[in-house]
Amino acid sequence: MKIKICGMKHPDNIREIAALAPDMMGFIFYAQSPRYVSVEEVEAALPLLTDTIQRVGVFVNELPEKVIEICTRLQLNYAQLHGNEIPQIAASIRNKGIGIIKAFKVDDAFDMNTVLAYEESTDFFLFDTNTAQHGGSGKKFNWSILNTYPSAKPFILSGGIGVDDIEEVLNLTFPKLYGIDINSKIELLPGLKDVQQAKNIITKIRTEQ
Repeated sequence: MKIKICGMKHPDNIREIAALAPDMMGFIFYAQSPRYVSVEEVEAALPLLTDTIQRVGVFVNELPEKVIEICTRLQLNYAQLHGNEIPQIAASIRNKGIGIIKAFKVDDAFDMNTVLAYEESTDFFLFDTNTAQHGGSGKKFNWSILNTYPSAKPFILSGGIGVDDIEEVLNLTFPKLYGIDINSKIELLPGLKDVQQAKNIITKIRTEQ
């Protein structure tokens, strides 16, 4: 079970979370997010990360040229497309050697077959709760809908996952579940993670899975 800590913002906090060695760390380049960080801020923070941590840039309906420019400049491993990006957009970015995580906002009416159009242009899917925000809501969706997941691609589970949910997460049996995305549920303030909670999650997953 891989662990992605997303919405990182503050240099000291980035350093402390990086010391826990999550598998992925996400930086949000969506200006309307309270967790928004500039390219320059992330550039200054990247030396705090070890090479084992995959770097993810989160974008919402951004121009593909801009996504490519930022990912190339910062040498990010993945672009997480968290808006309404069509498969051709994902493909144009992936063709530049940038990994793609395509996010979907899920509720009880979500059609899982939607993901199939993105199979050729995506490395991972990510399922988040459908709210007016683009992530960071702290709310869960009904995970049982993932029983109808039709794809061979691995996926990341997101949406309101905190320390109290890890036991349930570890008991999930979805064959293609790759990892979890942790964000607002362990925050003291938007973008400021509680290091002890992050440590508890990482330790529990790595000792019990």
